[in-house]
Amino acid sequence: MSEQTTTAATEPEPAPATAPEPTDTAAGTADTAPEPTDTVTEPIDTPTETAATEATAEAPAAPEAPATPATAEAVPAPPKDRRKLFAALRWTAAVVVFATVGAGVAYGITRPERTDIPGLSTEDDGRWTFPTLSQPALPAGAPLPQGPDNEDGTHYAPLTGLLLPAPVGSKADDTVKADKDGTVPVDAFLEEYTPEERPKLKQSLEWDGLRQIAGRGWTTPDGTRTHVYLLRFHSSGFVDAFKGCDSNMRLNGVSALDLDDVWSKAKNSQMNSAMLDFPGAANFDGTELSVYQELKPLLGEEQSKIGCLRTGDVLGMVVQTRKGEVAPVPFHQTVILQSQLLS
Repeated sequence: MSEQTTTAATEPEPAPATAPEPTDTAAGTADTAPEPTDTVTEPIDTPTETAATEATAEAPAAPEAPATPATAEAVPAPPKDRRKLFAALRWTAAVVVFATVGAGVAYGITRPERTDIPGLSTEDDGRWTFPTLSQPALPAGAPLPQGPDNEDGTHYAPLTGLLLPAPVGSKADDTVKADKDGTVPVDAFLEEYTPEERPKLKQSLEWDGLRQIAGRGWTTPDGTRTHVYLLRFHSSGFVDAFKGCDSNMRLNGVSALDLDDVWSKAKNSQMNSAMLDFPGAANFDGTELSVYQELKPLLGEEQSKIGCLRTGDVLGMVVQTRKGEVAPVPFHQTVILQSQLLS
């Protein structure tokens, strides 16, 4: 009996020792993983090795759950960096656009697009190279000549600042008798006309509201002489009344004038210009242009071409003379660039 009692007492002891172990493991696992607690605690009521084994098998998967929120919290960080990157790219693109536009304007006014000048057909078209041009500064609060609040097109900038500069490689022509500040006396300007025309034109300038004349002249290596004059009047009405720049003008050494045939043929197709009331006229950048050439037979060995520009209270006059014939491309280039400065 003692052996049986001892045996009976000894054999059941391993079973209780085995059953509590899964309970401790499951309880420990439940403390570690809060979310899967319900799944782990169900097998505790069945003290079997199978339930303990299932609970133990499911428990190790639980620690992976806390890693998911940590990963989710790390995701929003890149968009902040991307927003900064996108903002930087937008500002960089804007700077490039403004820089490109600024460079395009400076380049375009000194070297007009080929389709902007009548007669251009080849790369070596004879265009001159001008310095980079810029509009002179306006007085504080003054409107632009073509601004909506400037119906008469009054130019408030210094007149000499609106003069086209001489091209690269040219020499000053002293026959344009300008002062140090670029102002030309009336009598010096009238020397461009025949002696018979001067008294009448001088009286017209005195009565028709002339305020100032500015001028500049140059000679290029090919012998072309260019004289540019700007006449500022009290209003645009006086500009229209002045008859010293039209097809009937009488310039020294110049025979009868007619429309510039190259300009007339090309202006409608290449300049997108609008016909105006007087012959040979075109509208370019808000400036009314009339372009004339001396007819053959010439009075001498030289030919002259004249461009008349009317914009607001200013009349511009471009006179080009060359032995044989005036090249159309640099002449038209000079007229267009001067009109751009005025507008």
